[in-house]
Amino acid sequence: MTADIEKPVAVVALGGNAITREFEEGDIYQQFANTRRALMGVADLVERGYRLAITHGNGPQVGHGLIRVEHTRHLVPPLPLGILVADLEGGMGYMIEQSLINKLLLRGINREVVTLLAQVVVDRNDASIHNPTKFVGPFYRQEEVAGLVEKRGYIIREDPGRGYRRVVPSPRPLHITEARIIRQLVHGGTVVITAGGGGIPVYLEEDGRLEGVDAVIDKDLASMVLAREIGASELYILTAVDQVALNFNKPGQRFLERLTAAEARQYLAEGQFPRGSMGPKIEAAVQFIEEGGKKAVITSVERMSEALEGRTGTEIVA
Repeated sequence: MTADIEKPVAVVALGGNAITREFEEGDIYQQFANTRRALMGVADLVERGYRLAITHGNGPQVGHGLIRVEHTRHLVPPLPLGILVADLEGGMGYMIEQSLINKLLLRGINREVVTLLAQVVVDRNDASIHNPTKFVGPFYRQEEVAGLVEKRGYIIREDPGRGYRRVVPSPRPLHITEARIIRQLVHGGTVVITAGGGGIPVYLEEDGRLEGVDAVIDKDLASMVLAREIGASELYILTAVDQVALNFNKPGQRFLERLTAAEARQYLAEGQFPRGSMGPKIEAAVQFIEEGGKKAVITSVERMSEALEGRTGTEIVA
């Protein structure tokens, strides 16, 4: 189906926790059920005629993958982190693709949906590559740390109050290598699922060749880059809360319906949005607006349909 060229182009970023929920085992049946629920608002956008790209997180899933690697390395060769990200981009993309096709079918909507793996270029000299801080994978006992560092070359730090975990780089995304073909597909009416888990991290050699790097790219920042490079006018970041709040979970908590990019950047500088939770989402939304996007919306997966009607969510505008 060829989309109406006047219809808006949008990027929807699903959180990884929308597919594997906290306190669930996270088996494949639960993941499929959660995926189907998470796509209600996405299907509403398609029904409105939007041309879409969909991204997704993979935090819980890549953690499970690293546990599998640790427990089977005596049986099969271990997989590096970059390959795990690529595998999940395909596997989780399949779940989203099939679930969305079925949901659209039941609504009588004929739109093509496809999953496309994305390699995301980062700076090989990004500061985080030399000072990794992103916790991934299983927890280790303190007495295991020295051996893991020596035998496997891991960098391991204490995750306060939880134990010891591997840390990996989380460099800023610069460019999506498949952006041209993604843009072509999206503008032609195909719904494209891509850049899952922030995409597969790669850097450029001096001669232009791509080389993988064991890192994790922030999904929301990658979604912002994707939105910019495919000419999207709207960005939807779906998370665990209905609206952004000041003084979150503190005395004086105040939910926000609308923010200018300047206000959001000021609150970010004041420390209102922690780096490990809402911070990257606000940063992605602000940068998207500052680079020409019309609006960014942050809301929960469950209430995206209401956010489309302005009944919840936080909208960030120029």
